[in-house]
Amino acid sequence: MSDSKNKTAQEHNARMQEMQKKQKERVAKADIERGILIVNTGDGKGKSSSAFGTAIRAAGHGQSVGIMQFIKGTWKTGEAEAFKRFPEIDHKVSGDGFTWNTQDLDEDTASARHGWQKTVEMIESCRADKPVYDLIILDELNIALRYDYLDIEDVVRVLAARPEKLNIIVTGRDAKPELIEIADTVTDMFMVKHAFEAGIRAQKGVEF
Repeated sequence: MSDSKNKTAQEHNARMQEMQKKQKERVAKADIERGILIVNTGDGKGKSSSAFGTAIRAAGHGQSVGIMQFIKGTWKTGEAEAFKRFPEIDHKVSGDGFTWNTQDLDEDTASARHGWQKTVEMIESCRADKPVYDLIILDELNIALRYDYLDIEDVVRVLAARPEKLNIIVTGRDAKPELIEIADTVTDMFMVKHAFEAGIRAQKGVEF
């Protein structure tokens, strides 16, 4: 190896050792053990996809996952079929479809409230000595809150008082500030480009 390449390799090794040291220090400082509340929001693609990927990750660890889908009720989706292959995943649906399809405020509100009632039951089932779920995903809950189908104060109260070890992920654009305030991790997915804006149809296996 030439002197210049050897010097570059040594410098790289030194940088990696420094990064490793800092990472170990950060890990050592993270000594709190409890479940977290995650919010995936923003107008970019990937909010639900990220949550469902986490569901599969949790199932891979043998953890029990509960999924409540708001709004997307009438769509036949790839994820719904995939969840059937995982005994660790309990998939529930509350909605009757996108709001612009139903065009019925009372129906949409009733569906959201029914889903929220079931969600509260799911959360409460995790207070037992042997919790029913390790992870609960509330897909498109933010949309139900955006249209005021649910009371944000009630939702915040329930999520803030969740069982200590329970992890919860909430998805959907336009997350309410009150929800962001109590969340541990918030990701705002920003759209740079989207194929649909160029007139390309939603792709099976990618969008649904």
